[in-house]
Amino acid sequence: MNLCIDQGNSRTKIALFDAKGKMVRSLNYKTFSSADVERLFALYSISNSIISSVINIEPAIVNALNRLSKKFILFDHLTPIPIKNCYDTPQTLGQDRLAAAIGAATLCPKENLLIIDAGSAITYDFVSAEGEYLGGNIAPGLKMRFTALSQMTKKLPRVEIEENELIPLFGKNTRDAIAAGVVRGVLYEVKGYMRTMDERVENYVTYLTGGNAPHILSHIQSQVRYETHLVLIGLNCILEYNGK
Repeated sequence: MNLCIDQGNSRTKIALFDAKGKMVRSLNYKTFSSADVERLFALYSISNSIISSVINIEPAIVNALNRLSKKFILFDHLTPIPIKNCYDTPQTLGQDRLAAAIGAATLCPKENLLIIDAGSAITYDFVSAEGEYLGGNIAPGLKMRFTALSQMTKKLPRVEIEENELIPLFGKNTRDAIAAGVVRGVLYEVKGYMRTMDERVENYVTYLTGGNAPHILSHIQSQVRYETHLVLIGLNCILEYNGK
């Protein structure tokens, strides 16, 4: 069994995959430590593991994974991957972005791919049908935009929204005006990228992932493929690729 760990800015996501590449368990952690690694190996028959992180990984976590795994990968820009990375500075590319691109390319091979990851930041990445990662863009996520409006003005309040909240076209109070401005701003941004892809790429598939994806999905559901575990799927692909 493979253990895949994705450490993000706000939480750590893990998944267990069987020998056929099927995800058999997924878990989320607000905090993740070497003790959690020990518990996972005690509960499950884990052979191999991989960890990707956009924050500084605790050495104790790395040591535990390395000690308990038959094969362990600390995913970085030197790790062999099943697609070609054409980024000018691969050492600065977030491993989560690259793993999501690999996950999408594995699920939908030989297609041009737009990968949108709506997490703490919103990233837009492009993989060609020839299996080349050609780059991408980074924009503020929903929480960042709400925080910026509150912290960089004197009177605007901090707003939080529910996952299934109905967002008006125009707010009739300040709270709804902020909610609609931020959420619809992100939605129009996403649709703008997709329109540009329509103009410049003959055929492509859009994958949507990330913790804030549900706020976007209801508006573009018929136009995208939603995969909440895209990064973890990509990490398992990397682990299997290196096993071969």
